[in-house]
Amino acid sequence: MLAVICAGALDKPSYAGITSALATVALHRGKQMKPGNQTPVTEFILEGLPNTRELPSLFFLLFLLLYLLTLLGNTLTLLTVVRDSRLHALPMYCFLGHLSFLDACLSSVTVPKILAGLVGPGGRAISFGGCVAQLYAFHFLCSTECFLYTVMAYDRFLAICQPLRYSVVMSRKTCLWLAAGTWLTGSIHAAIQAFLTFRLPYCGPNQVEYFACDIPAVLKLACADTAANQVIILINIGAVGTSCFLLVCVSYACIAYAILKIRTAQGRQRAFSTCSAHLTLVLLYYGPPVFIYLHPSSSQASDGVVAVFYTAVTPLLNPFIYTLRNKEMKKALRKVVGGQTLSLHA
Repeated sequence: MLAVICAGALDKPSYAGITSALATVALHRGKQMKPGNQTPVTEFILEGLPNTRELPSLFFLLFLLLYLLTLLGNTLTLLTVVRDSRLHALPMYCFLGHLSFLDACLSSVTVPKILAGLVGPGGRAISFGGCVAQLYAFHFLCSTECFLYTVMAYDRFLAICQPLRYSVVMSRKTCLWLAAGTWLTGSIHAAIQAFLTFRLPYCGPNQVEYFACDIPAVLKLACADTAANQVIILINIGAVGTSCFLLVCVSYACIAYAILKIRTAQGRQRAFSTCSAHLTLVLLYYGPPVFIYLHPSSSQASDGVVAVFYTAVTPLLNPFIYTLRNKEMKKALRKVVGGQTLSLHA
């Protein structure tokens, strides 16, 4: 069900900028190409993941299992939050619902293409417009998730460090505005990245040494100097990622200080348990992108392995980490699963 929602999400206003971006890209390509000398690239060939062609069937089943479990886990988490009126009224679980939706969509942007590439050589081809759309969607979802983790850290900071003001500051309206803000800023950030990448002409080789259309791999195929692009993109992604990570660190430094001031061991354990799941996910999320985008000397093979971790493995782990470490989520999940079972028997 969530896969259909993700596919439908591509028609929403946040993706409307892709059409205009494609038109702008085409205009820039036409201006920068020399007529008669060079032919613009109309499709790219994704190389896929390293060391998977020897056993394509095995890796196909592995990634298919990861993908289905990711959709199942995040769908159950989203349904649990939506159907439990007590949970979706609380900001932390409202943000968790958004996170589950983002994780399912992020896997749907990359994993199906990995599976298609494992089926046969024809599955590795992607049109120029499809490459633009995939790069935009990938960075849109990743950056939105980055902003969402920051907002979730701020929510935990208010809940633990300023509990008396929490219900006033983090009202239902504020929660919705913060969630909407993460989607909007993610969309703008991704549009900038896609424009900077595809304003360049692409007229030569079309073999993308990666499993998806991402900035470092695509820029290598540009028929123009990409030094300025790489500097701007590094600054852009670095500034956004570093700022979000620092805000998360500051929030958790304040939270740790507040927890240490709690006199009872039971109180400290309860306060820590509300934050440990989110802190675990933050560490899993920020590590791989830092390695890829801020370590330019790394190889595409190592980048691919690392990227698979946060595009296929982390979205799978998120619902399990939150569910297994949260008593309220486990209780609400049992109600949802139990209700579905009873309805099937009825």
